[in-house]
Amino acid sequence: MNFPLKTLLIDDESLAVNRLRRLLDKHRDTFEVAGEAPNGAEGLTLVESTRPDVIFLDIEMPLLNGFEMLSRLTFMPMVVFATAFDQYAIRAFEENSVDYLLKPIEAERLARTAQKIRMLVERTKLSEPISNPMTENVMRLLAQMQPKKEIYSISVKSGDKIRLIPLSDIAYFEAEDKYVFLATMDGQKFLTTYTLTTLTEKLPDTFVRVSRSVLVNRHKIAEVHRHFDGKFMLAMTDKKATKLTTGSTYGEAVRQMLEL
Repeated sequence: MNFPLKTLLIDDESLAVNRLRRLLDKHRDTFEVAGEAPNGAEGLTLVESTRPDVIFLDIEMPLLNGFEMLSRLTFMPMVVFATAFDQYAIRAFEENSVDYLLKPIEAERLARTAQKIRMLVERTKLSEPISNPMTENVMRLLAQMQPKKEIYSISVKSGDKIRLIPLSDIAYFEAEDKYVFLATMDGQKFLTTYTLTTLTEKLPDTFVRVSRSVLVNRHKIAEVHRHFDGKFMLAMTDKKATKLTTGSTYGEAVRQMLEL
């Protein structure tokens, strides 16, 4: 990978692209703009055909958004997101060594991006073959930032039927050996086909992992009692008034959940 780096601009806002191109012109020793694409679908084709070193990528675009485009690439260049997002997302990108520019892009901020990328490329030249150190971070962050699909129920098998249990009727999930059971507010238990890890990723933030074997609906907690070794005892509002003990390594998650 040699300077100037072959660079693509992928953004559906022509004014933003023109501004970025003018700013990049001041960094011709680092970036050489080789093409543009007005949406993720054309961007996908352009990246695959030209195999650039760097892409400046918007997220919200027609046909394919930035996340969707990246997920379909077979070749991953260095990615600089140039879009609008909240400050927490920006911090996450920066902490994971993936650069992120907030529109409208400022000349001073772009200069820091250029310097960062130059340092990154120089480091990769010290080892062969040259690899893209951003790839793993990009894909992990994409998974984190993809919005969860909104779900309202969990399907369970009941005899010969498939029953849909509304999330509002679920008190907690509990793992027993290799199985995970769903406990309803009226005291019933149903075997699910999910692991607790999958449920943690699938369900809204209403459900919180409180131990290796328990995932609770925090809206169904009646009382919290301090236990030994940093654990807590959760008294649930279900028919059985179930009491659940949190794991010692989950104490901080419980304190944050309940603002203790």
